[in-house]
Amino acid sequence: MKVKVVNKSKHSLPHYSTIASAGMDLRANIDKSITLKPLERVIVQTGIFIELPVGLEAQVRPRSGLAIKNGISVLNSPGTVDADYRGEVGVILVNLSAEEFVIEDGERIAQMVITKHEQADWVEVDTLDETERGDRGFGSTGVK
Repeated sequence: MKVKVVNKSKHSLPHYSTIASAGMDLRANIDKSITLKPLERVIVQTGIFIELPVGLEAQVRPRSGLAIKNGISVLNSPGTVDADYRGEVGVILVNLSAEEFVIEDGERIAQMVITKHEQADWVEVDTLDETERGDRGFGSTGVK
C-alpha cells in the first residue's frame, strides 16, 4: 500500500527493520532532551505527517525494549491516527518506573503499525443471541 508522508524531522522516515516486521519505529524529533520523571507523561513529537487512505489507521504502540528495560510505555496504547488526521504524529509516553528517563533527539520511542479497519453500522434489537459464555465477564473463561 502507498501512504503519503511529509517528513519535517531531522531523521529518516520510519521503516520496517525486517521483512516480517509489523511495526516501524518512530523517533523523537526534539530540540533538547526531555527528562521524564516517574509517573510523568509527555507528548513527544516525531516530525512525521501522514495521509492514510480511508479504511486504514495507524496504531502507535510501545516498544518492548523501552518497556522492559526502562518502564517506558505509550499511555493510550495503542494510540490511533485516523485517516483524516493531518497533524504531526505525536506519542504520549509515560514513565512507569521509579527512575527518571531521558529522551534524546532521534531516540526510537514507539512503533507504528498500519492496519485496516471497518466502521460498524449499529442494528438496534431487543435481544442478543445466546452463547455458552453469556454475560460472564473478566476471567470467566478460566486461567489455563
